[in-house]
Amino acid sequence: MNLPIAIGRTNELMNITIRIAEKQDCPRLLELVQELADFELAPNEVTVTLHEFEDAGFGERPVWKAFVAEADGVIVAFALYYTRYSTWKGCRMYLEDIIVTEAMRGKGVGKMLFDRLVTEAKELNFNGMTWQVLDWNEPAIKFYEKYAADIGGGWLNGSLSKEQLQKMNI
Repeated sequence: MNLPIAIGRTNELMNITIRIAEKQDCPRLLELVQELADFELAPNEVTVTLHEFEDAGFGERPVWKAFVAEADGVIVAFALYYTRYSTWKGCRMYLEDIIVTEAMRGKGVGKMLFDRLVTEAKELNFNGMTWQVLDWNEPAIKFYEKYAADIGGGWLNGSLSKEQLQKMNI
Protein backbone atom coordinates (compact mmCIF):
# COMPACT_ATOMS: atom_id res chain seq x y z
CA MET A 1 0.00 0.00 0.00
CA ASN A 2 1.65 3.25 -1.15
CA LEU A 3 0.00 6.58 -0.53
CA PRO A 4 1.43 10.09 -0.81
CA ILE A 5 0.62 12.26 2.18
CA ALA A 6 1.52 15.83 3.06
CA ILE A 7 4.34 16.01 5.60
CA GLY A 8 5.73 19.00 7.44
CA ARG A 9 5.10 22.71 7.20
CA THR A 10 6.14 22.94 3.56
CA ASN A 11 3.29 20.61 2.54
CA GLU A 12 5.92 18.44 0.83
CA LEU A 13 4.57 15.09 -0.34
CA MET A 14 6.20 12.00 1.09
CA ASN A 15 5.49 8.46 -0.04
CA ILE A 16 4.27 6.22 2.80
CA THR A 17 4.47 2.47 2.29
CA ILE A 18 2.69 -0.05 4.52
CA ARG A 19 4.22 -3.53 4.44
CA ILE A 20 4.63 -6.65 6.57
CA ALA A 21 7.52 -6.39 9.02
CA GLU A 22 10.65 -8.43 8.34
CA LYS A 23 13.29 -9.71 10.74
CA GLN A 24 15.79 -7.05 9.71
CA ASP A 25 13.27 -4.39 10.86
CA CYS A 26 13.47 -5.52 14.48
CA PRO A 27 16.24 -3.14 15.68
CA ARG A 28 14.24 -0.15 14.39
CA LEU A 29 11.00 -1.51 15.85
CA LEU A 30 12.65 -1.75 19.26
CA GLU A 31 13.80 1.86 18.93
CA LEU A 32 10.17 2.83 18.42
CA VAL A 33 9.13 0.64 21.37
CA GLN A 34 11.58 2.58 23.53
CA GLU A 35 10.19 5.86 22.20
CA LEU A 36 6.73 4.70 23.26
CA ALA A 37 8.00 3.70 26.70
CA ASP A 38 9.55 7.14 27.10
CA PHE A 39 6.25 8.77 26.05
CA GLU A 40 4.33 6.62 28.54
CA LEU A 41 6.74 7.65 31.32
CA ALA A 42 8.12 4.12 31.67
CA PRO A 43 11.59 4.38 30.09
CA ASN A 44 13.06 1.48 32.08
CA GLU A 45 10.21 -0.99 31.51
CA VAL A 46 11.40 -2.29 28.13
CA THR A 47 13.35 -5.42 29.04
CA VAL A 48 12.94 -7.58 25.93
CA THR A 49 16.21 -8.22 24.12
CA LEU A 50 16.63 -7.93 20.38
CA HIS A 51 17.16 -11.70 20.20
CA GLU A 52 13.94 -12.40 22.17
CA PHE A 53 12.01 -9.93 20.01
CA GLU A 54 13.30 -11.42 16.76
CA ASP A 55 12.67 -14.97 17.92
CA ALA A 56 9.11 -14.16 19.00
CA GLY A 57 8.32 -12.72 15.59
CA PHE A 58 10.48 -14.75 13.23
CA GLY A 59 11.71 -17.80 15.10
CA GLU A 60 10.54 -21.40 15.05
CA ARG A 61 7.18 -20.52 16.66
CA PRO A 62 6.35 -16.88 15.84
CA VAL A 63 3.72 -15.35 18.08
CA TRP A 64 3.37 -11.88 16.60
CA LYS A 65 2.99 -10.19 13.23
CA ALA A 66 3.51 -6.54 12.45
CA PHE A 67 2.98 -4.00 9.72
CA VAL A 68 5.44 -1.16 9.28
CA ALA A 69 4.98 2.27 7.76
CA GLU A 70 7.96 3.55 5.83
CA ALA A 71 8.52 7.13 4.70
CA ASP A 72 11.22 7.36 2.06
CA GLY A 73 12.64 4.00 3.18
CA VAL A 74 12.70 4.80 6.91
CA ILE A 75 10.36 3.02 9.32
CA VAL A 76 8.34 5.75 11.03
CA ALA A 77 5.62 3.60 12.60
CA PHE A 78 4.45 0.06 13.17
CA ALA A 79 1.51 -1.93 14.45
CA LEU A 80 2.07 -5.30 16.12
CA TYR A 81 -0.64 -7.85 16.82
CA TYR A 82 -1.14 -11.44 17.83
CA THR A 83 -4.08 -13.83 17.92
CA ARG A 84 -5.96 -13.90 21.19
CA TYR A 85 -8.46 -16.57 22.02
CA SER A 86 -11.48 -15.72 24.14
CA THR A 87 -13.69 -18.46 25.51
CA TRP A 88 -16.55 -16.00 25.07
CA LYS A 89 -15.70 -14.51 21.68
CA GLY A 90 -13.34 -16.92 19.88
CA CYS A 91 -10.28 -15.82 17.89
CA ARG A 92 -9.68 -12.10 17.98
CA MET A 93 -6.88 -9.84 16.87
CA TYR A 94 -5.07 -8.31 19.84
CA LEU A 95 -3.35 -5.07 18.91
CA GLU A 96 -0.35 -4.97 21.24
CA ASP A 97 1.04 -1.67 19.99
CA ILE A 98 0.57 0.91 17.32
CA ILE A 99 3.53 3.25 17.49
CA VAL A 100 4.10 6.33 15.36
CA THR A 101 7.32 8.24 15.86
CA GLU A 102 6.67 11.66 17.37
CA ALA A 103 7.62 13.59 14.23
CA MET A 104 5.00 11.70 12.19
CA ARG A 105 2.05 11.86 14.59
CA GLY A 106 -1.08 13.57 13.31
CA LYS A 107 -0.20 12.99 9.66
CA GLY A 108 -2.42 10.00 8.90
CA VAL A 109 0.20 7.28 9.34
CA GLY A 110 -1.56 5.72 12.35
CA LYS A 111 -4.83 5.64 10.40
CA MET A 112 -3.12 3.86 7.51
CA LEU A 113 -1.77 1.20 9.89
CA PHE A 114 -5.05 0.82 11.76
CA ASP A 115 -6.95 0.47 8.48
CA ARG A 116 -4.48 -2.24 7.42
CA LEU A 117 -5.12 -4.07 10.70
CA VAL A 118 -8.88 -3.91 10.11
CA THR A 119 -8.35 -5.39 6.65
CA GLU A 120 -6.15 -8.13 8.14
CA ALA A 121 -8.75 -8.95 10.80
CA LYS A 122 -11.40 -9.29 8.11
CA GLU A 123 -9.15 -11.40 5.86
CA LEU A 124 -8.33 -13.77 8.74
CA ASN A 125 -11.99 -13.91 9.75
CA PHE A 126 -11.28 -12.82 13.33
CA ASN A 127 -14.32 -12.35 15.56
CA GLY A 128 -13.12 -8.89 16.52
CA MET A 129 -10.19 -6.79 17.55
CA THR A 130 -9.08 -5.67 21.02
CA TRP A 131 -6.39 -3.45 22.52
CA GLN A 132 -5.62 -1.33 25.55
CA VAL A 133 -5.13 2.41 25.80
CA LEU A 134 -3.96 4.38 28.81
CA ASP A 135 -6.77 6.41 30.34
CA TRP A 136 -4.67 9.61 30.18
CA ASN A 137 -3.70 9.23 26.51
CA GLU A 138 -6.41 11.51 25.13
CA PRO A 139 -5.03 11.69 21.56
CA ALA A 140 -5.08 7.88 21.30
CA ILE A 141 -8.57 7.65 22.80
CA LYS A 142 -9.87 10.23 20.33
CA PHE A 143 -8.18 8.34 17.49
CA TYR A 144 -9.96 5.09 18.41
CA GLU A 145 -13.28 6.87 18.95
CA LYS A 146 -13.16 7.96 15.28
CA TYR A 147 -13.63 4.26 14.51
CA ALA A 148 -16.60 4.08 16.90
CA ALA A 149 -14.55 1.78 19.13
CA ASP A 150 -15.86 0.85 22.55
CA ILE A 151 -13.40 2.24 25.10
CA GLY A 152 -14.54 0.81 28.39
CA GLY A 153 -13.28 0.38 31.88
CA GLY A 154 -13.96 -2.12 34.57
CA TRP A 155 -11.05 -4.49 34.02
CA LEU A 156 -7.82 -4.28 35.94
CA ASN A 157 -4.61 -5.59 34.42
CA GLY A 158 -2.67 -8.28 36.23
CA SER A 159 0.87 -9.36 35.43
CA LEU A 160 3.85 -11.30 36.72
CA SER A 161 7.38 -10.50 35.58
CA LYS A 162 9.90 -13.14 34.54
CA GLU A 163 11.73 -12.52 37.83
CA GLN A 164 8.54 -13.02 39.84
CA LEU A 165 7.81 -16.26 38.02
CA GLN A 166 11.31 -17.54 38.73
CA LYS A 167 10.99 -16.80 42.45
CA MET A 168 7.85 -18.92 42.83
CA ASN A 169 8.35 -22.37 44.37
CA ILE A 170 5.78 -24.14 42.24
